[in-house]
Amino acid sequence: MMIRTLLMAVTLVLITGCSAMKIDDFTDTGPEFVPEEYFVGRTKAWGFFQDRFGTVRREFVVDIHGHLEDGVLVLDEDFVYADGEIDKRVWRIRYLGDGRYEGEADDIIGTAKGERRGKALRWGYDFDLEVGDRTWRVTFDDWMLLQDEDVMINRTTVSKWGFTLGEIYIFFQRQPDEAVGSDADEASAWDGKTMAYHAEQAAE
Repeated sequence: MMIRTLLMAVTLVLITGCSAMKIDDFTDTGPEFVPEEYFVGRTKAWGFFQDRFGTVRREFVVDIHGHLEDGVLVLDEDFVYADGEIDKRVWRIRYLGDGRYEGEADDIIGTAKGERRGKALRWGYDFDLEVGDRTWRVTFDDWMLLQDEDVMINRTTVSKWGFTLGEIYIFFQRQPDEAVGSDADEASAWDGKTMAYHAEQAAE
């Protein structure tokens, strides 16, 4: 446990300077992060948003259920904030080949673009952020770094017109399958579809 905590702390230090990082820096690193494998099934996440002055503004917990539909990764995310607010987001993410991804959700603007190498995924999109009575269109720059088969760290820079407004830190952990029978069989089928889909991509 101490070793994992130390590794996570080192990873946070590294991704704090993520503006200098490039996705190719993670080529051949491991464990390899494949979103459409990692997110199939149940995942839980804990996160917080801090403003550019370092003040924590919001804390939240997310329950995520992921599955594949015809090669598209569907992520059903349920947010619960510390102040009692709840929210929901459903992502539909497609693998384009050569480590590239695109995704859509109802509350993001246009199409999100992502690219992975080794243990890392960089993911960017625009978002309408409610600030008091106003809405600001901001840019999210996500870095996801897989730590082991269950744990992943996400650091997001939130900016507007090139100026950083704050950062979001999220810790993900895959959850064991609680169901026996139909749900477990469904998860196994999703794993098979994932492998078949990647095999088709590699053959093209």
